[in-house]
Amino acid sequence: MWFMIIGTVLAAFAAGLLYISFRAARFSAVLRLTRGKKGPARLLCLAFFGALTALLWATLNMMNAVVCLIHLVVFWMLCDLISFIVSKIRRRQPKRYWAGAAAMVLCALWLAGGWVADHHVWIKTYSFETPKLSQSMRLVQITDSHIGATFHADGFLKHIETVNALGPDAVVITGDFVDDDTSREDMLGACDALGQLNPPRGVYFVFGNHDKGYYSEAGRGWTVAELRAALEKNGVVILEDEAVDLGEITVVGRKDRSEEQRSGGRASAAELLRTVDGTDYVIILDHQPHDFDAEAEAGADLVLCGHTHGGQFIPIRHVGEWVGENALRYGHERRLGTDFIVSSGISNWTLRFKTGCRSEIVVVDLLPQS
Repeated sequence: MWFMIIGTVLAAFAAGLLYISFRAARFSAVLRLTRGKKGPARLLCLAFFGALTALLWATLNMMNAVVCLIHLVVFWMLCDLISFIVSKIRRRQPKRYWAGAAAMVLCALWLAGGWVADHHVWIKTYSFETPKLSQSMRLVQITDSHIGATFHADGFLKHIETVNALGPDAVVITGDFVDDDTSREDMLGACDALGQLNPPRGVYFVFGNHDKGYYSEAGRGWTVAELRAALEKNGVVILEDEAVDLGEITVVGRKDRSEEQRSGGRASAAELLRTVDGTDYVIILDHQPHDFDAEAEAGADLVLCGHTHGGQFIPIRHVGEWVGENALRYGHERRLGTDFIVSSGISNWTLRFKTGCRSEIVVVDLLPQS
């Protein structure tokens, strides 16, 4: 699915680059430089936007360069459409080509907001009452840090300090802690940062689709075994189709859905909950929000997921839901008595912008029913 999406995006990028280059050739400054000749004006604009793409590619990466230019194309087309409608209503053409200038300004402001939404981390709080608890519990969820994408180990440590200030009873990490190109230094530093957590009821971790990597371990410079060792050294409990009893609460950590593609497989939700005390409040940690119906039917009380990054950005936010990859893009949903939470995460996969969503740390307060 993602290869098809990326291929479509690249094709749209190439067509869009031609579009904005041809339209920018209408700027009076460009026409003066090329003495009013359309061909040289278009080539000059194509060279300018090509150089801008190369600069973004060098300072960010290829995907971010493509995303920025596609946003510019969309804004440009919208401004051109508005200009066309206004000129028809007024029955005259504007003396200057304001639509292109407006598109560039609006796109810059939009992407600046997206940069802030991705790089700043907000606190999102949920509260649930249950008759299964005799005392309250505060759970803090961290997900999709993708160490090295928008911050390195030192930046992650600042987020850990924020988590400690929230006073959690337990902390859960629901996958994609690291990325395919996370450096060894960052991986070890981020694990050490987790060692600064001090919740009285522990820190629990499940793997995401990127944690074990899609490429060779040699390319990373470290192995999954080393990641496991570094996490355990810092007091993190790794759960792979395993459950841990916290007293009135059982935390069940599922293997990631990607294990099915890796041929390793994973246990079903029903199998995992079969031996769990039915009087306990059951929390499932599952990186990908895909298996909601089965988890609800198995009797989970709360399921915590990540993976979607809140949909990344407009207009592709709901693609995962439309194609059946994700049961929920973001937020809270209740099915058959089970509460599901999908967090947008504290970072992003390779992209440096979030639009229509923002990065977050999730706080879940579990309260005795009054």
